[in-house]
Amino acid sequence: MEFEKVIRERSSTRRFSEKKLEREKLEKILEAGRIAPTAKNTQDFKIYIIESEDAIRKLDKTHPCRYGAPTSLLVCADDAAGFASDEGHKSGVIDASIVATHMLLEATNLSVDNIWTWAWGNQELADIFGLPETIEPVCVLPLGYRSEEDKGSKMHDQRKDISELVEYL
Repeated sequence: MEFEKVIRERSSTRRFSEKKLEREKLEKILEAGRIAPTAKNTQDFKIYIIESEDAIRKLDKTHPCRYGAPTSLLVCADDAAGFASDEGHKSGVIDASIVATHMLLEATNLSVDNIWTWAWGNQELADIFGLPETIEPVCVLPLGYRSEEDKGSKMHDQRKDISELVEYL
């Protein structure tokens, strides 16, 4: 798919069908995350694939926004691996968000429906999956195929004018 089409057509799915995500598509989505830019190329992220019944049950217990997707990616920052500025600002959450964005765009490119759901600072989510202390959940990306009942967001095409968002200095 042409890039312009990908960025305009990507939308948030809030009701998924039970159709399973093909393994080759998942691998391409994960590869898009792997090659995403990170601060000083530290690659300070970790992606957990949530597909098993047990993992889905745990996710649903701690995170309300799976929307029935058969596969979800828990995208995390690795504080032990990231870059920190002299002022102590760490790159992990930003880098994990960039990784997530690359994966969402690749999913859209592959006609896989998706949504970015917030998980930043969700200690309960980290605890239930037994994540290492340095691993911080940033977002959950449910992936799959839109249910026929999902009509999409009415607000998808509502955007502020560029003049409200951009200012030349």
